This record gives sequence, structure tokens and C-alpha cells, in this order.
Amino acid sequence: MTRRNGRRWSPPLRLRGSGPDWAAQEPTWREARPALIAGALKRATTRPSGNWYVVGASRDVRVGARPYGRTVGGTEIVLWRTEDGGLRAGSGVCPHLGAPLRDSRVVCGTLVCHWHGLALDGAPFAGWQPFPVHDDGVLVWVRLDEVGGEEPTDRPVVPVRPARGGAVDAVFTAVGRCEPQDVVANRLDPWHGSWFHPYSFIDLSVVREPEGEEDDAFVVDVSFRVAGRLVVPVRAEFTAPGPRTVVMRITDGEGASSVVETHATPLTAADHERPRTAVVEATVAASDRPGFALARAAAPALRPLMRRTAGRLWVDDLAYAERRWALRSTGRFPG
Repeated sequence: MTRRNGRRWSPPLRLRGSGPDWAAQEPTWREARPALIAGALKRATTRPSGNWYVVGASRDVRVGARPYGRTVGGTEIVLWRTEDGGLRAGSGVCPHLGAPLRDSRVVCGTLVCHWHGLALDGAPFAGWQPFPVHDDGVLVWVRLDEVGGEEPTDRPVVPVRPARGGAVDAVFTAVGRCEPQDVVANRLDPWHGSWFHPYSFIDLSVVREPEGEEDDAFVVDVSFRVAGRLVVPVRAEFTAPGPRTVVMRITDGEGASSVVETHATPLTAADHERPRTAVVEATVAASDRPGFALARAAAPALRPLMRRTAGRLWVDDLAYAERRWALRSTGRFPG
């Protein structure tokens, strides 16, 4: 093998042996102990968030575009950008007669209500109040103190990511009938990967389980299926830095340092009888291979493929989360 930068070069793909078929793989239900998953979930949900909620992708809120609307925790929100790219956010209800500001227009960086022309520049006006907002370059966050009820912080807890200049990112969003904890619980159960998603994951084994507050990570060896017997084996770590966030980070193998952040944002109020939650998943891929520069150059074409891959997984995983909520809400959830 040739060497690059003092390292032995190896192909990114591996040709997997025939191995067992789906039904012949080792069962994981004994290892996927309900108490272990529940403990990890409890620790995650008690971590502070500073009342920050992920709203969507940074690139979805564009200069000169129409405003971006979302409901979080039963609160209507509107976001837009000023002419210099500054991000503004506030109540999505016009203070005049209640028009939905998400349907309004942005004129020279000012939000203009389409009902009667009331103009908002992002500062408090006529009873309308702005919300603190943060753009981390991949995702936009809004702070809702009345919804969160915690001690507010100046900034959200943003997971460590690869440097933006050397990475390709894509954001996928889906909505399910469940609560954020059901989405988080799904992600804190890595044992279901090769059983529930055999089209994407094979040869999955959990090599380390959480040991408490100071070591609260699941470590997994898994191969991502590319096509047929071609796979990419990696080691990945799952952590929950906040009550509504789970991060999968590749720690060894192809794409080391790449992350997949899963953020669960409640759309309905906490006491809603039919809760809805948005899954906002950011994939930030990186590689130290020289050829990855081509991937960065092709990022606009790659992002739809990355979103499609995430979407295929979330068809199944939202069904998992929705099933969990349906059982919990009727007192039939095991354990």
C-alpha cells in the first residue's frame, strides 16, 4: 500500500464476507436492557438546555427570502434575516390583529405583515417581543423561556463538530406523533440498528455501555452498508449532551470526527393530548482523505442524497418513537 502524509493508505470500502443473514444474526434483546436505556434517557432529560430549541437548518432562513415559520412548544415563531445576514426571531403572531407572520414578507430586512402592513425590524414593538436566537452555521436555535422553564443561558449547547471549511453538512427534518423523549430513547438504543435497519447497518456490536454521569456514552462497532457486500466499518460513540439531543460521533475508521446530531423539538405544548415532535437531524461529514475536497465541491449535489439517507432511516425510527409514545400514553409500555 502507498503512504500519504506518513500514513498507510487504505481503501475506504471493505468487501464483507458472506456472513449470517438477517435472521441468523446474534439476538440483541438481552443486551438492550430496558433499565439501561431508561437510565440513559433519564440522565439525558435532566441535563439543562438553557431553554434553547433547534428550529431548522441555517440555510433555510435566507437573506431576501420569505420568513421561516415554526411552532415550538405550542408557541408560534417567525424567523428572518436582515440585509446583512443577521438573524431575527420572535412571536409568529402579529400584535395588531393576529395575522400569521410566517406568511408575511421581508422588505429590505424588515418583516412586513401582509394583513395591514405593520413593520417589524426585530426590536420590541406594539406588544410584539423578539426571542433570543442563535445561528451555529448549520442549525438555528431559538430560546423560549416560557416553554422551557429553566434557567436561561446566553448560548445553546452546540456539539463539537468538524471544522465547517473541511466538512459537508446536510439537515433533514421529519415530524412524528410522539414526545421528544421517545426520539431520544430511540437513539439511546443502538442495539436495534442491524435488526431494524439491515439496509444500512450490519455487524453491529455495542462494545461499551454507559457507566454513569462521568462516562455516559454508548460505543458501537458497526459497518455502514454501501452496496451489496461493500461496507464502511467504523467505531461510533453515542452521547446525549442535552435533554433533546443525541450525538453520534465517528471516533475511528473512515470519516473519523464526523457527527450526526439528532435534535427532538416539541411542536405542541407539554400537556397536549396528541403531541407532535420535529426530528431535526444534522449530518456533518468530514474526512482527511485528499479526495474529500471533491465531495466538498459537490456539496449542493450531495446534500439531497444525505437527506434521503437520513429520511429512509427515520421512516422506521419515527414509527419506533410513535409506537413507544402510544404504549406509554395508555400505560402499556413494558417495564
